[in-house]
Amino acid sequence: MKPIQEIYPLLTEMRKIVITTHQKPDADAMGSSLAMYHFLKQFGHTVTVVSPTNWAKWIDWMPGSRQVIDFDMNNEKANEVLNSAEWLFCLDFNTFHRTKTMTERLKELKCTKILIDHHQEPDAVSFDYGISDAAKSSTCEMVYDIIVESGHAGRINEEIAECIYAGVVADTGSFRFASTTNKVHELVADLKSRGLNHAKVHDSLFDNFLENRLRFTGHVLLHRMQVFYEYNTVLIAIPKSDLLKFHVKTGDTEGLVNYPQSIQGIKLVAVVIDRDEERKWSFRSKGDFDCNTFARKYFDGGGHYNASGGKSNDPLDETVRKFKEAIKENQSLLQ
Repeated sequence: MKPIQEIYPLLTEMRKIVITTHQKPDADAMGSSLAMYHFLKQFGHTVTVVSPTNWAKWIDWMPGSRQVIDFDMNNEKANEVLNSAEWLFCLDFNTFHRTKTMTERLKELKCTKILIDHHQEPDAVSFDYGISDAAKSSTCEMVYDIIVESGHAGRINEEIAECIYAGVVADTGSFRFASTTNKVHELVADLKSRGLNHAKVHDSLFDNFLENRLRFTGHVLLHRMQVFYEYNTVLIAIPKSDLLKFHVKTGDTEGLVNYPQSIQGIKLVAVVIDRDEERKWSFRSKGDFDCNTFARKYFDGGGHYNASGGKSNDPLDETVRKFKEAIKENQSLLQ
């Protein structure tokens, strides 16, 4: 994988470009994709964003979201633009299997593939150009850096600023995670100087849900949360019946894994959700417990040191049993 800086001189040459991200894109995935979309459009490129799946309704406010193609829902149109792509930007994921049903389609494409991502252990050989930096707070921060470093900071308009800020504020936990460096605050200050209305973005991200989500959250914390003080661990296991009862949609479980981190002494929080096709895991840790290694070892996942995800094809009760065995094996690391 060649350094992404090598594409900077090529930005002014007109191309057909597709931007994609991981399945069920969150604020950073969609924000970085749309920020890059608005940036590249200014050069006259033909640019299309393709999402592998649907996304949460609470990120529909992002400028350009209505132009995003859902690969699952509009497969024919998505494949048409993929077939004509000369450049493929892959944002907020570093291995093709994170795109679910698009995996094999992306692998077979012969166009130039460009990676921009901040997760650990990238599949670098699958990309022609790119940058992978796990120290970055978000992929949105990396998109901002690319725009500035390529000499085009003046192209950061209102749409780009809102998209970048959304991903940064979401992936830093509203600036409380360790990934919030001085560079992150400088980025925000620069966006503010360019006219960013940060309150508008914050309201759209965090105060934009239906009543059922709040009631679902209360139910889960009261009835599904188990605290294992001997392992400094919290587990939340959500059966499919809860999703149906509270009419939970894509994105409604976002951020749930962060609530138990407020409990004194807790080092690891795990949430598992019983989805139709598989059980989805989310992990958050404090201090020196490595979520990435834990997720990769036990649940076919990965991500960041203190925030990772995983999956299991086992029934809910079986994958929960395996989790309990895993924390026993890691007891010394959780003390």
